[in-house]
Amino acid sequence: MSKLLNYICIFIITGGLLFACHSPESLKVKRPPLKVSCIPFVGYLPAIIAREKGFFKAQGIDVELSYADYLQLQDADFSAGKYDGIGFTLGDLIVLSSTNPDMQAVMVVDESTGADVVVAPSKIKTILNLKGKKLGANLGSFSEVFVTEMLKTSKLTTDDVSLVKVDALDVPDRLQKNTIQAGHTWEPHLSEALKLGAHILFTSKQTPGLILDLIAFRGEVIRDRPEDIRAFVRGWLQALSYWEANIPEGNAIASKGLNIPIKTISFEGIDLTDFAENQKFFQSDSPNYIYKTATKYADFFIRAGNVTRLPNLETLFNSSFLTPPPSLKP
Repeated sequence: MSKLLNYICIFIITGGLLFACHSPESLKVKRPPLKVSCIPFVGYLPAIIAREKGFFKAQGIDVELSYADYLQLQDADFSAGKYDGIGFTLGDLIVLSSTNPDMQAVMVVDESTGADVVVAPSKIKTILNLKGKKLGANLGSFSEVFVTEMLKTSKLTTDDVSLVKVDALDVPDRLQKNTIQAGHTWEPHLSEALKLGAHILFTSKQTPGLILDLIAFRGEVIRDRPEDIRAFVRGWLQALSYWEANIPEGNAIASKGLNIPIKTISFEGIDLTDFAENQKFFQSDSPNYIYKTATKYADFFIRAGNVTRLPNLETLFNSSFLTPPPSLKP
């Protein structure tokens, strides 16, 4: 009888140990943080608020954010696998995907409705005054499309100006040195240019639907970590909802997180896209259907020789990760 009891005890202890070893808690493997890179533009600031207010953690993920000033370096680092996700414009997605097709955009974060501008010194009073002058833009990207659209409004083409490759960050300094006579930029660099005496010549308010900012992830991350991406999107949208309801606090968080002047953070000229607005971009009957705008960029870059082949637009976007953030659920 004692032997039987011993066997029973051993069985119970062994079973308990096996259960402990295979319990959900013990099987949990800490996943690495999602590494996401953006530029310091207002459309990408919800990520800082989501991190600082704990919205990402509440969704069960860690997010490692980095902000890059130079778009080309950011794209190169993403292509090299340094980041899991990247924030950039629709135009830049088209260019990068032509050589790195294994990526997908999962959400639209904003539409520029005036935040992107072309600035010029006071002596350049109209777009026509740019004829024969040097116009700065980040060539081979959405920036080139934007300034081309600007020139069209005055019946000019890029043949009427001298296009110079300039990043938005460098526009104020290049204007002051007169190495360009106009340039495409945005905040916080716009405020610097205005302080130095420049004025706004043209804005994205005059090119509705053209400039969209997105978040995209590498294909292997999409395949291996779909729930983490879904959690990232929910945390982002929750942060946006919180920011819109608490603008002064949200501005202060973003200002501190990026060490930029709080006065340069504004919703003016930008439509930050929430869950419902995101859905509209992926509806074929929407006037700003994302595939239509993507095709416009693709055609431009093919004609300009920036890309040699068209990406497969049907596989370039994945709206399946869009789910309502907690605050929007019934």
